[in-house]
Amino acid sequence: MWLWLVLLLLSLPGCFSIQGPGSMRGLEGGSVSVQCNYTAEWETYEKWWCRGADWTSCQILVQTNGSEQVMKRDRVSIRDNQSHLLFTVTMQDVRRDDTDTYWCGISRYGPDLGTSIKVTIDPGKNFLIMLRTERARASASPPQGQKGNG
Repeated sequence: MWLWLVLLLLSLPGCFSIQGPGSMRGLEGGSVSVQCNYTAEWETYEKWWCRGADWTSCQILVQTNGSEQVMKRDRVSIRDNQSHLLFTVTMQDVRRDDTDTYWCGISRYGPDLGTSIKVTIDPGKNFLIMLRTERARASASPPQGQKGNG
C-alpha cells in the first residue's frame, strides 16, 4: 500500500526539490523570516514568494533575478544564498491580516516548483498592553450591581 504512494511522490517533478518549514508564527508589528531549501540543480533559477491558498492563482510578492542580490518590494524582501542552497524571505512590520498561506517557489520551464507555508500573525505587544489595561480596570471596578463604599 505504501509503495504506490512512494512511487506517486517520486513521479511528481520537483517533489523534493524545494522544502520549507510548513508553518511560521510572528507577532504583529515584528518581522517573519522564512527559509526555503532547494536542491543543487536550481541554484541560478529565479526564486519567488507568493500569497494565496491556491497555488495556481497566488500573487507573487517578490522574486529574485537568479542572483544572490537582495530584492525588496514593499514590506517583503528575498535573498538567495546559492552556496547554502536556500533562500530567505523576510516580511517586515507584519499585520494580523498578513495571516495566510504563502508559497516558496522556483521559476522553471513547465510548472514551477513550490512548497506552501502557513503564516500566522498573532497580536503584538500593543495588543497585550491593551488587554492587561482592560483586565486591570475590570478588577479595580466593583462588581456590577454593587456600589463602592463612601
